[in-house]
Amino acid sequence: MANSEHIVASFDRDLEGIQAQIMRMGGLVEDAISKSTQALDMRDVELAREVRQGDKAIDDLEEMVNDEAARIIAQRQPAATDLRTVLTVFRVSTNLERIGDYAKNIAKRTETIIDQPPVNGTGASLRRMARQVELMLKDVLDAYIQRDADLAADVRARDMDVDQMYSALFREYLTFMMEDPRNITTCMHLHFMAKNIERMGDHVTSIAEQVIYLVTGDLPDEERPKQDRTPHDAGATK
Repeated sequence: MANSEHIVASFDRDLEGIQAQIMRMGGLVEDAISKSTQALDMRDVELAREVRQGDKAIDDLEEMVNDEAARIIAQRQPAATDLRTVLTVFRVSTNLERIGDYAKNIAKRTETIIDQPPVNGTGASLRRMARQVELMLKDVLDAYIQRDADLAADVRARDMDVDQMYSALFREYLTFMMEDPRNITTCMHLHFMAKNIERMGDHVTSIAEQVIYLVTGDLPDEERPKQDRTPHDAGATK
C-alpha cells in the first residue's frame, strides 16, 4: 500500500512539473505576442529583434515538455484521466510553440518594413487585435490549470471576434493600397501580420478544445465557427 501511494505521489509530482513548464511557456508566448505588435506600433527594431531571439526559449521549453511527457507515458503507463492529462500537455505545448512562431514572423516583418513610411493607424489596429488574442490565451491557460470547461468554451467562442477583426483589417489594407500604390508593399506585410494574429487565435482555440477534452473526455461536437475563409497558412512561414 505504501509503495502504491509513493507511485501515485511521484506521478502527481511529474504532472505538476510539466504543467508548471506549460505555464512558463504560456507566459513567454503572451509576452511575445505583446512585444511583437508593440515593436511594429513603436517602430522599435530592437524590440522586434528581442522577440525573434526569444523564440528559442519557447522552442526549448516545448522540447523539454514533450520529452518529459513521453517519459511519463513510457514509465508510468497512465490510463483514463491521467493519460488524457499527458496527451493534452503534448497538444497544448505544440499550439503554444506555433503561436510563438507567428509572433516571431510578425517581428521579422516589422524589421523588413521599419524604414517604410507608416500607414496611419495600422500599427495600433494590429495591437488591438493581438491584445484580444493575448487575453484569450491568458484565459485559456487559466481554464487549463483550473480544469474549467466553461471558460474554455467561452474562449473558443471569442475566436469569432478575432476573425471579424482580421476581415476588417483586410478590407482596410485593400483601401489603403487602392488609394495610394506606394502603400502596397507595406500593406501586404501588414496583411500577413494580421493573418499571423488570426492564426494565433486559431491555436488558442485549439488549446481551448483540448481543455474541454481534458475535463469532459470529449471534444466539442459542433464545428468551430469561422468568419474568415482565406487560406490558413497565408504568410505564416516559420
